[in-house]
Amino acid sequence: MAGNARGMKKGLAQYGDEAFSLYMRRAFVKAMGYSDDALTRPIVGIADTGGDYNACHGGMAKLIEAVKRGVMLAGGMPMAFPTISIHESFSHPTSMFLRNLMAMDTEEMIRAQPMDAVVLIGGCDKTVPAQLMAAASADAPAAVVVTGPMMTGRYRGRRLGACTDCRRLWASYRAGELDDADIDEITGRLAPTIGTCMVMGTASTMACVTEALGMMLPGGATVPAVNADRLRIAERTGRRAVEMAESGPRPSEVMTADAFRNALVVLQAIGGSTNGLIHLAAIARRLGLAIDLDEFDRIGREVPMLVDLKPSGEHYMENLYESGGLNAVLRELAPHLALDAPTITGRPLGENIEEGERVPGQVVVRSPDRPVRPSGGLAVLRGNLAPGGAVIKHSAASPELVSHRGRAVVFESLEDLARRIDDPDLDVDADSVLVLRNAGPRGAPGMPEAGYLPIPGKLARRGVRDMVRVSDARMSGTAFGTVVLHVTPESHVGGPLALVRDGDSISLDVEARRLELEVDAAELRSRRESWAPPPPHPGSERGYLKLYMDSVLQADQGCDFDFM
Repeated sequence: MAGNARGMKKGLAQYGDEAFSLYMRRAFVKAMGYSDDALTRPIVGIADTGGDYNACHGGMAKLIEAVKRGVMLAGGMPMAFPTISIHESFSHPTSMFLRNLMAMDTEEMIRAQPMDAVVLIGGCDKTVPAQLMAAASADAPAAVVVTGPMMTGRYRGRRLGACTDCRRLWASYRAGELDDADIDEITGRLAPTIGTCMVMGTASTMACVTEALGMMLPGGATVPAVNADRLRIAERTGRRAVEMAESGPRPSEVMTADAFRNALVVLQAIGGSTNGLIHLAAIARRLGLAIDLDEFDRIGREVPMLVDLKPSGEHYMENLYESGGLNAVLRELAPHLALDAPTITGRPLGENIEEGERVPGQVVVRSPDRPVRPSGGLAVLRGNLAPGGAVIKHSAASPELVSHRGRAVVFESLEDLARRIDDPDLDVDADSVLVLRNAGPRGAPGMPEAGYLPIPGKLARRGVRDMVRVSDARMSGTAFGTVVLHVTPESHVGGPLALVRDGDSISLDVEARRLELEVDAAELRSRRESWAPPPPHPGSERGYLKLYMDSVLQADQGCDFDFM
């Protein structure tokens, strides 16, 4: 029965008697008031990632209701089930530390419970990647619904977007240009509705990437959380999931090598989050595929950036939705895409694009002959400081700093950074290169979004707004500045970043894709001989932290666990 079982007969609890197992299952599901007719229908599981700690998922209850409605209209039986929910601001030590745990939870719940297809509802940055990782491993027919971006707020007549503007305004507060009353008022206006950040941060990036992968119904990436279209898409997804329960496709049939290349093209063209590259690497690895960083960089040189959205432009996600959504971007990118890539609609990507909305006169999505930038938003750097690669979102960097040489000012850890960054005696100037180490996957642990090092207080008060910053950490997709991230291998495992000393010269050349520590090889060999690994993290002898520290891979492999 187990091999091709469907519905309530799928994945029976093991008592040594399959008939008894089914009898017990039917008895307990009937306790919830289901009829015999309901128990014969295809079952669509619905992953519920709502929670009081997650404002991004504040519309979860209505989305689940809409998916259920679609499932029942199509003759299926919907069954919602909870999984781990991760919110960026409510995850200690960092959301990335918990992504793999959520992926494992979701995968095992898909496997453990009877469902013929699953609708995965996520939104905040790490939830959608975790769900796609789980879908890839479980390989049951799956469709993604995102919670959608929030609407914008206003402060003194100026439009605000979390969290690009929150970072800009916090920098003004640190510089003394805003006082406590100002920042309190701003705090109440940055996030005026439920939903994910309304700029091209990681949540919006992953929504767009998921649609480009073919794992979401067309149009699903950009609809605001509070728009009725968001519920209609959820309902349509429920309907489609019933069809998928009968005939697929499975994630392994959708997320092909061509689909991942399409996703990388979109990631470059939308000026997406650097985090998207890590997540795509993790998802692909679950399917036996690899993301080639050098190929990604070549795509960035060939594909223009077409979406005029913060933090690399001027507009917000609601404007992208009004402009035709991701389909408007895909149509312009058609020459760069594998248009025959399959999607969960059952049709190839090219057919979905042709059926999409066209909005005359829109200004958010540019054509390739008048792009926001002639190249993509991200670049991969190599050099003796990053032999495994590093990433920079050069679309959000200061043009005058993308070719720069400066004196290193080194921070040993997040604690060291917090303790010294505003020290008036810190030996730093505007040309210095701020270096943060021991903030990578193992070093922090969890690779926090700490790569956006604050400008030292004394420089911020003098009007300095950007500096070259280098770390093995991540950066929020909402952030901006000349920030080099994901330096691999990380310093905690002995990568070259561990050998940098105060006063060393570091050169950055984005056009040449180089990141160099200008110290001769003999001196670096001497430093390596005297290097010792940091002491173990407190608590790392047990539990999830031990599993994480023993198993997590580097950024270029997606920071997944080696055994997954």
